[in-house]
Amino acid sequence: MTQLPALSIAFMSPWTDRTGRFSPLKCAAFIGVLAPAAWIAIEAQQGWLGARPVTAAIHQSGLWAVRLLAMTLAVTPLRSALRWSKLIAVRRILGVSVLAYAGLHLLLYMLDQHFDIAHVGSEIVSRIYLVIGFLAFCALCILGATSTDGMIARLGAPRWTRLQQLVYPVAALASVHFFMQSKLDVSEPILMAGLFLLLLAYRLEQRWRGDLSPWRVAGLAALAALATAFGEALWYAVSVRAPFLLVLGANLDFSFTVRPCWFVLGAGAILLIARLLRPLMTPAGPSPRGRIGAMSAYPKTP
Repeated sequence: MTQLPALSIAFMSPWTDRTGRFSPLKCAAFIGVLAPAAWIAIEAQQGWLGARPVTAAIHQSGLWAVRLLAMTLAVTPLRSALRWSKLIAVRRILGVSVLAYAGLHLLLYMLDQHFDIAHVGSEIVSRIYLVIGFLAFCALCILGATSTDGMIARLGAPRWTRLQQLVYPVAALASVHFFMQSKLDVSEPILMAGLFLLLLAYRLEQRWRGDLSPWRVAGLAALAALATAFGEALWYAVSVRAPFLLVLGANLDFSFTVRPCWFVLGAGAILLIARLLRPLMTPAGPSPRGRIGAMSAYPKTP
């Protein structure tokens, strides 16, 4: 019972740790997840969203939901690479923000449809990309509702941990939804899909082989970047009949833009640098595999 006040403070204040003390890391994360929403509001107020402001806001909120989902999934690999246990403190903030931006995305879509619930429902069931997006949102709601200390205690750590694996289907559904509504320019959907692939591959490799050496991290980064490049070329070859090899070769041409595969490679390089910096970090006890049992009681987000 003596822990309840501290937990209550931590719950009410996103910028405090579990003991109720101010956490600069959590405060920075909290400000960071609020910044995109604040910028969308400023753009709307200043008339910077163009001729169709609601449509632009719908796209921006959805884009940030996907970006924050990638950041949420990146917390555990970065924590593992650095052995920096404090990084886990921002995962709940990031995960809840994904749900918040996805909810804003849906709310703005309903606003665009003049809150005609019957029409919104008929649109969702008649358009496959909306069905996919709505399924992802429902899964996010489940993850968000079970992210509290109370729900972890009710479900039990093993069952709750299995439930949290829904985040991977959510990432897949979000990627497909993003692809299908992007029409011609799929650069950012390709980029996000490549990042999700990199992060998922890291987690799977870690589960199978334990701690990853720098060489393995570098290999995963290279493979994820290659898969992104081939995926982009295949998408354009199938969707608009563009020559596969021509699109693939465009990844080596930096005259106009940097292709998604290089950003994926850059994300992999960040993981590699984090792994190389591990000796400079304060030791955090036993290896991640040995800490799984201890971590199971700590609330985490999708």
